[in-house]
Amino acid sequence: VQLQASGGGLVQAGGSLRLSCVASGFTLDYYVIGWFRQAPGEEREGVSCISSSGLSTYYADSVKGRFTISRDNAKNTVYLQMNSLKPEDMAVYYCAAARGGKISIMCLRPDNFGSWGQGTLVTVSS
Repeated sequence: VQLQASGGGLVQAGGSLRLSCVASGFTLDYYVIGWFRQAPGEEREGVSCISSSGLSTYYADSVKGRFTISRDNAKNTVYLQMNSLKPEDMAVYYCAAARGGKISIMCLRPDNFGSWGQGTLVTVSS
């Protein structure tokens, strides 16, 4: 089970990035996928999660209205579209997979997720 996160980079405040999380070795169809982020000196926090069907999503209050999570099970990929980026969004972003549960609860705790990608760095300049 492997997850590969990509799409990070340097962007000016107000700009956009789209992160991708591609799975290999398993299909994402039956998994809840979460995006988490960790800034230096901070704990890892849940940003957004999506149910296996894609019908349910969760967003942290800090990103609501700016970030959109989506999934394409045919491509075994989950995306995080990040718009109106702020300096406080700067962090390493990780995607993670879990077998199920209520996403609004699961997304609150990284240890609810058993499989993790390696992270992609998002830098936002002010």
